[in-house]
Amino acid sequence: MIRNAHMKDYESLAVLMGSLGYPSTSEQMRGRLEKIVEKEDHYTLVAELDGRVVGMIGFHTGYLYTQDEMYARVIALVVDPSIRNEGIGGELLREAESLAEGLGATGMGLNSGNRTEREDAHRFYERMGYTAKSTGFVKSLHS
Repeated sequence: MIRNAHMKDYESLAVLMGSLGYPSTSEQMRGRLEKIVEKEDHYTLVAELDGRVVGMIGFHTGYLYTQDEMYARVIALVVDPSIRNEGIGGELLREAESLAEGLGATGMGLNSGNRTEREDAHRFYERMGYTAKSTGFVKSLHS
C-alpha cells in the first residue's frame, strides 16, 4: 500500500535513510520531517507491507528559468534492502509521477550518485523510462 507519510513514520524513515547510505538518527529524521511537511511543494510517500514502512519516495515541485512548465524532482527513493527487486520502488515512483502530473508537472527528474553501489539503481531508473542527461555537482556552504 502506498500512502502519504505521517510524522509517526520518522523512525522507519531514519532506518531507510541509513540503508540508502545516509545514516540518520530517529531524532534527526523527526526534525527533518517536521520541516519537510511544512513545505507546500514537498511530498513524501511511503510503501507499507504488513503494517510496516518498507519504502519511501520524497519529491518537490518547482519552476525552471528555462521552461514554462512545472517540474518535479525526486529527492529520495529507497526500499528496504531485504525486499528490493519486488516492484515496490516502481510502485513508489509511478505513484509519485502520477501525483506530480496531477499537480501540473510536465516532467520529473532525479539525481543518483556515480558510485558502483548505485549501478542497480541506474538500471532501475532506465527501465522506468528515465534518461541520464546531466552530471550533478555539490558544494558545502559550511567551512
